[in-house]
Amino acid sequence: MSISKLIERLKRKLFFSIGRAGMDLYAEPPGTEFEQANNFSAHLGGSAANIAVALAKLDCEVELVTCFSNDAVGRFASSRLHEFGVGTSHCRIVGGEARNTLAVIETRLTDCQSIIYRNGAADFEMNSKDVSMLNYKGTGGVIVSGTALAKEPSRSAIFNVIEHACRAQTPIIIDMDYRPYSWESPEEAKLVYASAISQCNIVIGNDVEFGVVAGNQVEGLNYATQLVSETPEIVIYKMGEFGSKTLTKNKSFDTGVFQVKAIKPTGAGDSFMGGLIAGLGNGMTLEDSVAQGSACAAMVVTRVACSTAMPFQTELSEFIKINTISQI
Repeated sequence: MSISKLIERLKRKLFFSIGRAGMDLYAEPPGTEFEQANNFSAHLGGSAANIAVALAKLDCEVELVTCFSNDAVGRFASSRLHEFGVGTSHCRIVGGEARNTLAVIETRLTDCQSIIYRNGAADFEMNSKDVSMLNYKGTGGVIVSGTALAKEPSRSAIFNVIEHACRAQTPIIIDMDYRPYSWESPEEAKLVYASAISQCNIVIGNDVEFGVVAGNQVEGLNYATQLVSETPEIVIYKMGEFGSKTLTKNKSFDTGVFQVKAIKPTGAGDSFMGGLIAGLGNGMTLEDSVAQGSACAAMVVTRVACSTAMPFQTELSEFIKINTISQI
């Protein structure tokens, strides 16, 4: 798929976001350590859910594809998604011991503690049947969270998504989202990720994630550079406070960051994805879309939580208007 056809398809502004959803509990007020906290605020969390909310707030139509546990936490996640305008018609409720992810997080920059409970995660129960009936031909693209690759049966479901989307010539976007605690070993992650991302059209990861697939951190950027000469049309190598490097078959460019007074490190990656894809969907250039993703990330780290912190289009446009992105 050429990059022009890829971007033209994204302009449908209709997406499936595939992966996890859960509940995030933030120690209140901001700056409070867990050990001293008496109050926590509850928010929708999970990478795929956060990306879906980011897109919905930026005027895209999006459906989450996942599994919910048959309990109050699962119902909480479903309810919050509806409030944000994210569709859940492709979400299945599972019983037994499966539970939606629960994360307990501090809103602090220094020594920020984040504890994520993933044992028996409901989203890992997603199977190939759950994704077989998606309207691949009608959608603008499928966005896959790499966490879904860590366990079966969701791993097979993701490869089934890739197969269906390739057959329908539907763009596949993957956020690598490597979480080592969900994998048996880095070696397993390397093999599975390499197989998946080699078939995707847009691949987004940070220096650590590309380092895992390359086999060592030093070779991460070289791996990303080589990858874009194969199936992917766009590869984005994120470097945290040092911005990102965007690679295509014809060019590469660096994008800086917006200097803000951050209160936490979490949520930047999910918001970056939302801003990027929404930008491309709105017909922005690739350079401007990456910059918009950077702006979204900057805004989210100045606010409590992730999904709740995702900006609407009007406030995002105003932020970009009055702030300057750094040059690399």
